Amino acid sequence: MAKKGSLASRLYRGDVSYDIVGNRKRWYVLSGVILLLALIGLFGRGLNLGIEFQGGAEFQVPSANCSVEQVRDTATASGASNPIVTELGDTRIRVQTEELSSQQSIEFVRALAATCDTTAEEVKIQLVGSTWGGEITNKAVQGLVIFLIAVTLFLTLYFEWRMAVAALVALVHDVVITIGIYALVGFEVTPATVIGLLTILGFSLYDTVVVFDKVKENTRGVTAQSKMTYSDAANLAVNQTIIRSINTSIVALLPVGAILFVGAGLLGAGTLKDLALALFIGTAAGTYSSIFVATPFLCQLKEKEPQMKALATRVATRRSGLDRKASDRAGMAAAADSVPHADEAGTVATAQSAGVSGTSDGARKERNHRNQPKNQTRSKRGKT
Repeated sequence: MAKKGSLASRLYRGDVSYDIVGNRKRWYVLSGVILLLALIGLFGRGLNLGIEFQGGAEFQVPSANCSVEQVRDTATASGASNPIVTELGDTRIRVQTEELSSQQSIEFVRALAATCDTTAEEVKIQLVGSTWGGEITNKAVQGLVIFLIAVTLFLTLYFEWRMAVAALVALVHDVVITIGIYALVGFEVTPATVIGLLTILGFSLYDTVVVFDKVKENTRGVTAQSKMTYSDAANLAVNQTIIRSINTSIVALLPVGAILFVGAGLLGAGTLKDLALALFIGTAAGTYSSIFVATPFLCQLKEKEPQMKALATRVATRRSGLDRKASDRAGMAAAADSVPHADEAGTVATAQSAGVSGTSDGARKERNHRNQPKNQTRSKRGKT
């Protein structure tokens, strides 16, 4: 009788198991394809850095009486080279240019106000120098480096250095994919993007730590037995936590997807789309990497240890012995099934031979009885 229960409970008990660790080459190929696309976007198209990182000027003007094309023509006529003009919802138009002087900014504001039939006071201005943008970039890089060092120390002390390496590999995997897709889509990189990246780094590590904690529990004292290898125990841990990881990710992706697709896509509220895109891609990539990248890579590192190699040899020997015993039992069962047929045939043959023998003896007795002379009566013998 099959054991009943939800898929999560059957996975946790081991009644159902997916060989995720054993198929790691398949996941590596899939990750390689995605990373290749991300690198093509990153180095081919490049990131669309906002003025906070490269410096420049930003102008926002009411869009009730003008269009994006009119504003772009006005910016070009005012001396701005390669202006970036985007529509913010249904009420404002944003213009981003290179760094301008104070006099150039004043003239540009007047031109925009005249084009959109508004006043100069209605035009919002943000001027960012290239030095300030460089400082923001350096601080973002410094924060990322400090974060990675702290995470590495924590994972090394709480788990071991191999788990720390596997977690960092999955982390780099998530960051490269997120940044590469950002470049392919062409979204502007803003401070909100950096916040989103740091957030998804935390989420990716959280999911990986949950899986690794179960791996640590399942592999405690694994070398003292010969039933399963380290990879087998780690694969069981992944199966036991996969439903939890998927459910957590779905709950996290639903509100982020609402901001990205409904808010920015349907309603045109693009204020948080840079943050939402980083969170959405990073959360999905973090869930995938914690299951299909971090744990298989960890097993690949652990299986190189001498004690794990010896364990794998013992497990293989034990399993081959069990296979031989199972084969012998199957052969004995087949032989036992054939024995009753042989006895039955022998019984029939004995009965048939006994029947034939009985018939022959009766025939001989009948023939001898016919050949013997009949006894005459006393009267007939006297006459004779």
